[in-house]
Amino acid sequence: MAGENVTELTGDNFKSEVLEAEGRVLVDFWAPWCGPCKQLLPIIEEFADDYKGEVKVGKVNVEDNKDLAAEYNVMSIPTLVLFEDGEILNREVGVSSKEELENLIK
Repeated sequence: MAGENVTELTGDNFKSEVLEAEGRVLVDFWAPWCGPCKQLLPIIEEFADDYKGEVKVGKVNVEDNKDLAAEYNVMSIPTLVLFEDGEILNREVGVSSKEELENLIK
């Protein structure tokens, strides 16, 4: 359920795709049954397209990756966590506009 510039993240690839990645990675913690997550999807995909090469974008399905959700204290979804060089830089809970996503990475 991700666009071509959005990486599906799991427990198997989270370390290599996020924690060991150079630069910024925006991670969207979501679930298929979550209405606000569905609202956010086109915004995330447009953001990923616009910032390709600057910010890597990935999605974690919290239903399939409960350990990752717990590790990053995801209590509500959608939760967006911005990493830089493997460290948490910022986080936002709830639906964001594209402008709010742009502010999150600045």
